[in-house]
Amino acid sequence: MRFSTFHLFHRFEGQSFKDVYDYHLELIELAEELGFDGVRLAEHHFRDYGVVPNLFTLLAHAAARTERIRLGTGIVVLPLHNPVHVAEEAALVDVLSGGRLDLGIGRGYQSFEFEGFGIDLAEARDRFNEALEVILGLWTQDSFQHEGKFYRTGEVSLTPRPLQAPHPPIHVAAVSPETVTMYGERGLPILADPAAPFRKVVKAAETWRSVSGLAQADLVVARSVYVAPTVERAREDQARFEASFDRSRIFNERSAPIDHRTGKAAQGFEYYQDRYLKGGTVSNDFRWEQLEVIGDPARVIEQIGVLKEAGFSTLLCDFGSTRPMPLEEMKKVMRFFATEVIPAFQEA
Repeated sequence: MRFSTFHLFHRFEGQSFKDVYDYHLELIELAEELGFDGVRLAEHHFRDYGVVPNLFTLLAHAAARTERIRLGTGIVVLPLHNPVHVAEEAALVDVLSGGRLDLGIGRGYQSFEFEGFGIDLAEARDRFNEALEVILGLWTQDSFQHEGKFYRTGEVSLTPRPLQAPHPPIHVAAVSPETVTMYGERGLPILADPAAPFRKVVKAAETWRSVSGLAQADLVVARSVYVAPTVERAREDQARFEASFDRSRIFNERSAPIDHRTGKAAQGFEYYQDRYLKGGTVSNDFRWEQLEVIGDPARVIEQIGVLKEAGFSTLLCDFGSTRPMPLEEMKKVMRFFATEVIPAFQEA
């Protein structure tokens, strides 16, 4: 089992943009020091929920501040980008980092972001699939030309090319069951939904393996993670964390994949209907039992063991991207996890 850290770059009240970047860059350096295998950064636009609009710019900077740790996207929202630029920028980061890039990609879902770019959310899946075809073509063919519905290229040869052969590892964000099946059929590993309960991500891994026919693959699962010295302390801290954050900042109409012409889920996003319109009300008991990797070391190790047994080989740990946690407190959380949990999954 490998472990990566997730960085949303949420900007809390009173923080400057530079404060946010400095905070997470310190945590990325600490993750390498503590022996985490990788980090992944989230792309968002137009609001404080996440303030990294171009992941490759920040990853190039992180590459210069680190030596070993894998540098990943979690995720690039492909429909919002020209895929030629994505292929070029990702290849450049792979070269600069010495072959440390992991490319997480997805179609996105936030209507607010798509409207800001003037892109129809109902086109997201088709744009994603075509963009992926362009990126893979540029990475694997000496000369490539594409004429599609959304993207066109002349005959080009990518410069630079990725250092990793045939290209950096790719993971596709998978929320809906149809997405899991679609990319399982192509053998593309998934990055499983961080907001889905354990039973659903376990089912997703089972479905992916069944459809792909592959016994071995690097499947990634994202979870909110917190480990404390005792179960009682973990429960108390969980309640404190939840009380300090307004979940409606995440689960709301602006975040929902809603076609505002109809007021319903956009085409291709029917699975999401109402999911982001319920105000984000999730009980602490539900989060404790079904959603988060949380507890004392023994409980957390057991939960991770369930995910490993399901077929996941990487846990993407969100140690509190939406919690206004002071830097030194966050460092303590990460150090405790690295000391008390990671060794249980290291081979002797």
